[in-house]
Amino acid sequence: MINYENLFAQKIQEIKKANLFRTIPEITAGAEKYITIEGKKCLNLASNNYLGLSLNEKLKTESIKAINKYGCSSSASRIVTGNYSLYTILEEEIAKFKGYEKGLILGSGYVANLSIISAICDNKWIVFSDRLNHASIIDGIKLSGAKHVRYKHNDMDHLRYSLKKYDKDVKKLIVTDTVFSMDGDTANLIEIVKLAKDYQAIVMVDEAHATGIFGKGRGLVHELGMEKEIDINMGTFSKGLGSFGAYVCASKTIIEYLINKSRGFIFSTSLPPSVIGANLAAIELLKNNYSLGLKLINISEIVRKSLASLGFNTLNSSTQIIPVIIGDRKKLFMAKDFLIKKGVFAAAIRPPSVPINTERLRISLRADLTDDELNLIIQAFKELSQCL
Repeated sequence: MINYENLFAQKIQEIKKANLFRTIPEITAGAEKYITIEGKKCLNLASNNYLGLSLNEKLKTESIKAINKYGCSSSASRIVTGNYSLYTILEEEIAKFKGYEKGLILGSGYVANLSIISAICDNKWIVFSDRLNHASIIDGIKLSGAKHVRYKHNDMDHLRYSLKKYDKDVKKLIVTDTVFSMDGDTANLIEIVKLAKDYQAIVMVDEAHATGIFGKGRGLVHELGMEKEIDINMGTFSKGLGSFGAYVCASKTIIEYLINKSRGFIFSTSLPPSVIGANLAAIELLKNNYSLGLKLINISEIVRKSLASLGFNTLNSSTQIIPVIIGDRKKLFMAKDFLIKKGVFAAAIRPPSVPINTERLRISLRADLTDDELNLIIQAFKELSQCL
């Protein structure tokens, strides 16, 4: 007989031996600016709450209003019975905000990428995907059955070479993050769109880490004025917008197709009204406070320059996400623990989340950092540099 407990226990031991074992950290209120970890109060540089909106009074008020009016659950898939006018309003607002004809709300960023790609593509498609795209994009391609061609990170020559290998009449999708979640750099959307036109492909982007920060809060696509050039624009409410859930914006035809073919939309209970209320409030807030994103980028530049002056490798980061390459797993956790003692918490990232030998501390900055807190970060890393 197979002893399944022993089987999984053995697999856990293999994970531990490779120094890849994960546990859920014992922290309090992970989206807040300060958290308590290992009994120490620390400045939180691991959260994706980039604009500090998760505790915003307007978001909380509108969330509570939605609960009072609609209750705690939408009760079912919207296809069946779970639709309220609130959802339609949010889809109209996100479409206008992003500059598209129509929008659709989905449960999470992961569900959105799985659902969109697997609905759009099948085994007659070829999907060209940046090597550092989010896992949800990779899994969506696998689920679709399409041929998966990974091009070197931000390497437009390699993308061109890859596209050239296939007949122009073959159905093709180019998909990329706009801000890469582990390296903190941005996609070359201008060249991607040019290549898509040359080789008759459509383009999908994931704006999860750009929404709220770039383009007056609307994302990198908007900052570059490329709303009419990008066919499918997906993103989340769970990072810069301080709430939860995901959206996809596209033409009316594509959105109607997704409503009919996206399994993650059709077969999931829709987001609770409280989340929809907060999402609407976040969009409204950003329309009038888009300077928060500009402030965050300025803060990021200060920290990045300081880290470079201390000899740290931050790759090609140009956003609020700053990798600090350590390259050794034991040193990585020593560095994380050292920073905690100094009152700073940064996430320790290992393979398979990042390539082997690029183990890193991942700093996620936020717009509500004060000058004193910036000094705390820089001083902590200065002392860390003397220990490594």
